[in-house]
Amino acid sequence: MTAQATRLKLAHDWLLALQDKICAALEQSDGKTKFRREEIARPGGGLSRPRVLEGGDVIERAAVNFSHAVGFKLPAAATDRRPELAGSDYEAASVSLIVHPRNPYAPTTHANFRSFVASREGQIVAHWFGGGFDLTPFYGFDEDCAHFHRTAKQALDPFGIDLYPRFKAACDRYFYLPHRKEPRGIGGVFFDDFEEGGADRAFAITQAVGEAFVPAYQPILDRRKNTPYGERERQFQLYRRGRYVEFNLLLDRGTRFGLETGARTESVLASMPPLVRFEYDYHPDAGTPESRLYEHFLVPREWTET
Repeated sequence: MTAQATRLKLAHDWLLALQDKICAALEQSDGKTKFRREEIARPGGGLSRPRVLEGGDVIERAAVNFSHAVGFKLPAAATDRRPELAGSDYEAASVSLIVHPRNPYAPTTHANFRSFVASREGQIVAHWFGGGFDLTPFYGFDEDCAHFHRTAKQALDPFGIDLYPRFKAACDRYFYLPHRKEPRGIGGVFFDDFEEGGADRAFAITQAVGEAFVPAYQPILDRRKNTPYGERERQFQLYRRGRYVEFNLLLDRGTRFGLETGARTESVLASMPPLVRFEYDYHPDAGTPESRLYEHFLVPREWTET
């Protein structure tokens, strides 16, 4: 087995193990409901392993999906930024997840970790990695946001102290809704098409960030999941979930890639919140907890310094 083939298998196996680890942690936090487990063959080769938890006492819906896609002719979602790879064959493996807690004081989170290979005539011409995680609170807490970002920074610093600020800035740029002129949440870290220092280093960085996800998010979920709330907080949560829907359908490259490469639509869209509310021309009243989200959290911040 070549070094490239070995690395591909290592990435594939690590992603499968990461999916298991994240699902186990979320089931522990929910305390009652288990993930539905499926395995579905993908057209052209590969495998989808969607896992969806719905109706839990703590988690209203979570999707933690593994996908291994093998195909011909990279779709536009992958070549928009790398036009030199147009026409290449590809192999992609990823874990993508979203958690929608039931309690409005517990933030939504999203993460993605992936390995991507392009080849021509059987020869690999590019192998890059990507990933990251971000946090979307409705009623934010400074300590939660600081913990989330500090955990990401601690995972990245051993590879260079320049990586966290770069990946944080990339996350802030990517998870931004230009039509709303606002970020989706308080960000985190994000990197894509990453191969600096070679594929082995890029894979090691991806692993470090992936392994940091549970320590970054689970303590926040466990701390907030039993906070008392009423109908006002619930309705604001449902309204703000609409921002996630807008981003996922209008802007997210992963959604486009999944649909363009023939992935099962039900699996691709399993990340949608189970309930959401749209209200025409809504603006929170000044001085309310709802307005504080916009004034204090949806603004540029250096959370590791909080």
